[in-house]
Amino acid sequence: MDATGPPGVGGDPSPPHRRVYMDYNATTPPDPEVVQAVTEALQGAWGNPSSTYPAGRRAKDIIGTARENLARMVGGKPRDIVFTSGGTESNNLVIHSAMQHWLQACSLQREAGTLPHFVTCSVEHDSVRLPLEHLARERAAEVTFVPVSKVSARAEADDVLAAVRPATCLVTIMLANNETGVIMPVPEISRRVAALNAQRVAAGLPAILLHTDAAQALGKQRVDVGELGVDFLTIVGHKFYGPRIGALYVRGLGDLTPLYPMLFGGGQERNFRPGTENTPMIAGLGKAAELVTKNCAAYEAHMRDVRDYLEERLQAEFGPRIHLNSRFPGTERLPNTCNFSIRGPQLQGRLVLEQCRMLLASVGAACHSDQGDRPSPVLLSCGIPADVARNALRLSVGRGTTRADVDLVVQDLKQAVAQLEGGPGAQDTP
Repeated sequence: MDATGPPGVGGDPSPPHRRVYMDYNATTPPDPEVVQAVTEALQGAWGNPSSTYPAGRRAKDIIGTARENLARMVGGKPRDIVFTSGGTESNNLVIHSAMQHWLQACSLQREAGTLPHFVTCSVEHDSVRLPLEHLARERAAEVTFVPVSKVSARAEADDVLAAVRPATCLVTIMLANNETGVIMPVPEISRRVAALNAQRVAAGLPAILLHTDAAQALGKQRVDVGELGVDFLTIVGHKFYGPRIGALYVRGLGDLTPLYPMLFGGGQERNFRPGTENTPMIAGLGKAAELVTKNCAAYEAHMRDVRDYLEERLQAEFGPRIHLNSRFPGTERLPNTCNFSIRGPQLQGRLVLEQCRMLLASVGAACHSDQGDRPSPVLLSCGIPADVARNALRLSVGRGTTRADVDLVVQDLKQAVAQLEGGPGAQDTP
């Protein structure tokens, strides 16, 4: 099993300096093989990929291999992969393309004043939510944010389809939520949208495009674009032990599915995303994808075992005070994510983390770290009571997290609670 961990984490035998990292949903450390691939590309493939001399040809070959590895990881074709700077750019590129395609396809048929319409859900990442809110504020588009079910914490297919209008150009639903780990019913939504599209085309309306942000799912469970039935899928390298760049899968790029560039330049990436390619980071992304393809089943099984053990230990230690915020009846979730609260008026998640001596984790999404003690909007959307949501902690385990790490973390949480409540153990020394 890969024991990769952030520097200073998981290998220091000295207890006062021991840290246990459990924030792998925020970011992952680059795998040693990824670091090696980046280093080798920096040293031996520094040439411009558009050049014909050896260092340039080497760079072009590395990019081609990486594209193949990414396609293999998601079950697509190499020609359908476009490299981007990361998930935010990929998501914005999809939204931009869907809007441009609708405007072009409907320029002659649509009634004056009719705006393109987007359907998404209430727990999407900010890189989907914010650009859509911007378009709505600018009155350039209309957006429906479908609430997630308070029973399942999912965006249910019936609710998503009910939000569709004649002017709908894109349905974008994340594959797995970054705070709860809940897996959305994307295959069911895609089947329903495909059936609806057959009717729309017959009626002279453009087909609805379907996108999923797979940032949290990749590297933790098998992801196959054919089974998902999506037109676009967002790939984020630093979520699966790769570098901080990303890619976008586009089904039948340019033929079946349109992509409209946001940048214009030297023609790289077939003009869909121009700019001299970042060869070293692309090499690292390709290596990270290769490792996922080879080892995903083992990664998933290991993380599930450690996550389940974590929840068992939390319940054994804190009993009825524990509320597992990411468990919903009949709902699948990522194998590595545990969102929980320890009930108590003094046990807000941020305060608990501040008292922890070993645990490195978060209260929710890293991009919402400035919210203080305000309850997570995602948890509130899922029906978690405000007083419980305010105490939430998100622990996400990784490939190298062990049961021994879990034991240390639970004891760390126990002393943190004692410190905050002034009970036994509050004066214990590290």
